[in-house]
Amino acid sequence: MREDSPVTSATERPEPQTPESDRSAPFPRRVRLIATDLDGTLLRDDKSVSDRTVAALDAAERAGIEVFFVTGRPARWMGVVSDHVHGHGLAICANGAAVVDLHREGLVLEVRPLERPDALTVVEALRAAAPGTSFAVELTNGIHYEPDYPPFHLDPGSDVAAAEKLLSPEWATADQPVLKLLAHHPALAPDEFLVLARTVVGEHASFTRSSPTALLEISGLGVSKASTLERCCAARGIAPEEVVAFGDMPNDVEMLAWAGTSYAMANAHPDVLAATSARTVANNEDGVAIVIERIVAAQQNGA
Repeated sequence: MREDSPVTSATERPEPQTPESDRSAPFPRRVRLIATDLDGTLLRDDKSVSDRTVAALDAAERAGIEVFFVTGRPARWMGVVSDHVHGHGLAICANGAAVVDLHREGLVLEVRPLERPDALTVVEALRAAAPGTSFAVELTNGIHYEPDYPPFHLDPGSDVAAAEKLLSPEWATADQPVLKLLAHHPALAPDEFLVLARTVVGEHASFTRSSPTALLEISGLGVSKASTLERCCAARGIAPEEVVAFGDMPNDVEMLAWAGTSYAMANAHPDVLAATSARTVANNEDGVAIVIERIVAAQQNGA
C-alpha cells in the first residue's frame, strides 16, 4: 500500500527506463547520512525489503553512514522496515510531522502538528472549491475519517464522523496532535487536485501527495520531509552536501532538492524526475541498494 492510499497499491508512473537511465551523481567525499523514502523507493511493490537491500543498509551502517527512513507513513505502519533498523533507529514519518524511534516501538519523539484551526480552514475551503471532497484526520493515536472517505482497512476501530466534528475541541481525541489531514476527491486528477488546493488555501498548510489517486496529504505550514530532515541533520552537525536522498513521488521533491546528492527512481513521478539529475533503477530492481553499494565502496576506497 502506498503512503496513506486507501484505494490501491497501483501507481501512476512511467514504465522503468532502460539501463542508460541509471545515471550516477558524483558522491561527496564523505557521505554521512542516507535519507530514503519507502513506498515506491526502498520497498518493492509487494512492500518487501529485498535481501540485497537489507545487506546494503547493514553495510552503510557498518561504514558509519546513518540511514533515515523518511516517509509519509504513520509510525504504526513502520513494521515493514522495523526489522532492518540499525544504529540510530530513527524515522521521519507522516511527511515530516513526526520523528519516531523505531527501537522503542515507534515512540514519537517530536511532533510538528497541523493546528486544528488551520485544518478546519482547509476543510472549509476544499469543500467549497472541490465539492465531493472527503477527509480523514491522522492523529498520533490513529486515523479517523468521514463516512464518504474510501474504506480504510488498515485501521479498524477508527472514529467515523464529519471532519468538523473530528477536529472539534469537544471531540474525544481533541488532546491528540493532528499530524496530517487527508483529502480525497473521487473525480479530479491527482495533480489537478494538488494545484487547486495549493491555490485556494496554500497559505494555511503544506500540501503534497504520494498516492496514485486524488488523495492529498496536508501538513502544518512549512512541515515537509525536507524541513524535518534538515532539523534532524542540523542537530547532528550534518550538512546538506553530506546527505544522499532517494524518492519517487511529489512528497519527496523538497527533500531531494535539499539533499546534496539526490536520486530519482526510474519509476518516479515526472516532477521527481525533473527535480533530480541522478537516476537509479526502479524500486523492484533494488535501485536504492545499488547506489548504497557504490557509496560504501567509494568511501572504503577513499574516493
